[in-house]
Amino acid sequence: QVKLVESGGGLMQTGESLRLACVASGFTLNYFAIGWWREAPGKEREAVACISANDNTMYYKDSVKGRFTISKNVAKNTAYLQMNNLRPEDTAIYFCTTDQQDTCASDYDPTSWGQGTQVTVSS
Repeated sequence: QVKLVESGGGLMQTGESLRLACVASGFTLNYFAIGWWREAPGKEREAVACISANDNTMYYKDSVKGRFTISKNVAKNTAYLQMNNLRPEDTAIYFCTTDQQDTCASDYDPTSWGQGTQVTVSS
């Protein structure tokens, strides 16, 4: 059974950094791609970053390029989202996801979600 558990959220100031972690179970990170999504108040969920299973190809939403970095530690079966230079518009619940495919395809549609971790950035 696929399970994803996020941690690391918090209340931050503009410009600060934060690292989210996602511990996966029921599969290994060298089989399935991992994506980070977020849901801001009053907005739809959106994809933020994704890392493929085999060659670590990464995808980023334009607004986070250069500030966020997705990575993974296969030995720990844990994915990370390093978020630097945080902005108030980054405020959201962040979810770890997988679509149980090995690549970050354009039609990535998560089939499993973690419970989410809240990130709040004040100005």
